[in-house]
Amino acid sequence: QVQLVESGGGLVQPGGSLRLSCAASRIIFSSYTMDWYRQAPGKQRELVASITTGGGTAYADSVKGRFTISRDNAKNTVYLQMNSLKPEDTADYYCNSRGPWSAIWGQGTQVTVSS
Repeated sequence: QVQLVESGGGLVQPGGSLRLSCAASRIIFSSYTMDWYRQAPGKQRELVASITTGGGTAYADSVKGRFTISRDNAKNTVYLQMNSLKPEDTADYYCNSRGPWSAIWGQGTQVTVSS
């Protein structure tokens, strides 16, 4: 089954940290750049971070220096370490494969940053 399964979200105070995980089917993961997106209520989905198969990374300006994307190719899993979280980071977070399976989305994982 071709799928993406995100996990690791939750409620955290401002300044806190969370680590998101996305387990992917091998066919989606192994040969493609993987992305993390987020969608806040009433807003469009935005690209947060990307990682190539070789480990090259890119970040949105709003998260640069606070978020770190990584991947474990043996486990077909991509991670998003989120530090120094702010209320504006509150959103549903999704991972996606930048290949022919880009129409496949998981259920997302909710992150709420609030005191």
